[in-house]
Amino acid sequence: MFEHIERVPGDAILGLIEAFKKDTNPQKVDLGVGVYKDDQGNTPVMRAVKEAEALLLKNETTKTYIGSHGAPEYAAVILPMVLGEGSPVLEAGRASATQSPGGTGALRLAADFIAKHLPGKGIWVSDPTWPNHLGIFTAADIELHKYPYVDAENRLDFDGMLAALKQIPEGDVVVLHACCHNPTGFDLSREQWQTVLEVVRERRLLPLVDFAYQGFGEGLDEDAYGVRLLAESLDEVIITSSCSKNFGIYCERTGCLIMVAKNAEQMENVRSQIAIVARENYSNPPAHGGSIVSEILHSAELAALWREELTEMRDRINTLRSDFVESLKPYDLDQKYACVAEQRGMFSYTGLTPEQVDRLRDEFGIYMVRSGRANVAGFSHENLPYLAKAIAAVN
Repeated sequence: MFEHIERVPGDAILGLIEAFKKDTNPQKVDLGVGVYKDDQGNTPVMRAVKEAEALLLKNETTKTYIGSHGAPEYAAVILPMVLGEGSPVLEAGRASATQSPGGTGALRLAADFIAKHLPGKGIWVSDPTWPNHLGIFTAADIELHKYPYVDAENRLDFDGMLAALKQIPEGDVVVLHACCHNPTGFDLSREQWQTVLEVVRERRLLPLVDFAYQGFGEGLDEDAYGVRLLAESLDEVIITSSCSKNFGIYCERTGCLIMVAKNAEQMENVRSQIAIVARENYSNPPAHGGSIVSEILHSAELAALWREELTEMRDRINTLRSDFVESLKPYDLDQKYACVAEQRGMFSYTGLTPEQVDRLRDEFGIYMVRSGRANVAGFSHENLPYLAKAIAAVN
């Protein structure tokens, strides 16, 4: 039965991991894998998470199922974190939260819901976007389209994006990155979000906002500006949220699908359908990650510690961006790569060509995706001089 099955190439980023491990260069640098790292190259467990887990271990009384929508305690802290304390959307009962296996699981729930209940509607993603967007929506058998996002000069192409959005057929779904755009790091300004809102409303489009990096751009509330604007201004919005990055619980697979409807009655109708989609996918979400988040955010002390740690991570990344550009000054390349300091989040579209990326890997042991996307968290004050010298060598 399996004789006809062919081998396919592995994931490019996972391949980078293996190649990096085998590299014997003592100065090698990993800028490929999309996880936060400290100055020692480790992905640490946050102190708030450790303390929350200790409390959970001490007080846990059951391992029973938590239901297709997940734990109510988790929804109770995620909804205000995403939509805001005192949100008019929450006060009107217009939003529903479904705990999911990571932000990826939330995206798949959204995709299956769209495929089943909005048949024939296409979905539009930025060019470029997170590669797994393509796989998730294609696997759900939704017609996929792209709108421009970055131009040939490696700058945000907002005019091109806007022109494309104005041509999208009425009722189609448009995927927007709330902040820390993956893979480019180019984010919309508040004024640009207002313009996007006007076009989405005029074209009667359904926004699906991927919110994977809340707190990694400018701050928890600042990063939510576009999400809250759309949710408060439109009748219907889909939001996918992830706790992998801002809580550092990547392996716990903790996400959330938030559906916003016109009113409380329609929200309950939609919520009932999402429960079926979740049931058909994985029955119940994993509980541990959501319990960590709930434990932290229900405790004033742990929540304060978590926010402090999150601020430290965000500030470190933003400082490394500026320091990277500064390190290129001796080579007269600081202006060429100035965009890195302007971008936000863990990733940067550096503007390096595939050929330059290959040379960095082969000659210097510096690993990143061939698109030139680099994980800025892989920078450190120890490796920046080496990185700058290597980049100058391939320019």
